[in-house]
Amino acid sequence: MWRDDSAASLTLPVGGGKIRAAKGICRLLGSFSLQEAIESPVWPMVAFALGLIVGSFANVCIHRLPLRQSVVTPRSRCPHCGAAISARDNVPLLSYALLHGRCRFCRARISMRYPLVEAANGLLYLGVALVYGATLRTLVLMAFVTAMLVLSLIDVDHQILPNVITLPGIALGLAASLLLRVPSPSSAAIGAAGGYAALWLVNSVYRRARGREGLGQGDWKMTAMIGAFLGWEQVLLVVFIASLAGTAVGLVLIALRGGNGKSKLPLGTFLGLAGIVAVFVGDPVTTWYRALLHG
Repeated sequence: MWRDDSAASLTLPVGGGKIRAAKGICRLLGSFSLQEAIESPVWPMVAFALGLIVGSFANVCIHRLPLRQSVVTPRSRCPHCGAAISARDNVPLLSYALLHGRCRFCRARISMRYPLVEAANGLLYLGVALVYGATLRTLVLMAFVTAMLVLSLIDVDHQILPNVITLPGIALGLAASLLLRVPSPSSAAIGAAGGYAALWLVNSVYRRARGREGLGQGDWKMTAMIGAFLGWEQVLLVVFIASLAGTAVGLVLIALRGGNGKSKLPLGTFLGLAGIVAVFVGDPVTTWYRALLHG
């Protein structure tokens, strides 16, 4: 992975050759390849560990972004007593298990959601690594599934989809298509624009028919983000799955609670879950559908 001559050039001469050492470091960094770093038999386990760590950060985003708080500072604190959480108590999954799900200081119970989000993100990263192998596309999809997980849970809690995720997400998805050519830049652009326009149109028709909003603008932007990452064919699949799942859940809730069908469901949650599903089954489903159309 690294050239032997780079390591040798790091040896400092007795006379204090800082320039030589700096050149050696530059050659060492220049020889480093991200592609080589992830092409390893242990890559799936590394992906799982990375997913746990990013999942811990996802918990911070889920809690703070709706409150318009920084996700960088201050450090994580117990929601009950306000005590700062030390690094040893912030190890994904392990710290929760060792502390029996309680704060070290006040012994208040900590929500199970925190380890569940960490575990879910770790398993998603493992799945992406196994399905897509050691590629740069894998890293892009890892970022995507984490964003979908965060957006899904924020929409459940607050019925909002923060622009700070969706708008940069659209740009990142389009940039990735230009770099990796998967999906093609044209497919990504059509997916982003078409996804946004389709939900805008649905909302416009609904507003004229019912006199009230049916879909929030966050849903439009989230669909555009999904289209940018997955392309126009798979964004159609995502919207179909999300609509089907949302309808099924809505009917069940009406049957159980005796509702009248006017209750709002967080579409972003269904879009996020459908987006994650599409990462794993989107390619074979769209391939099957194209073959079906062409006989």
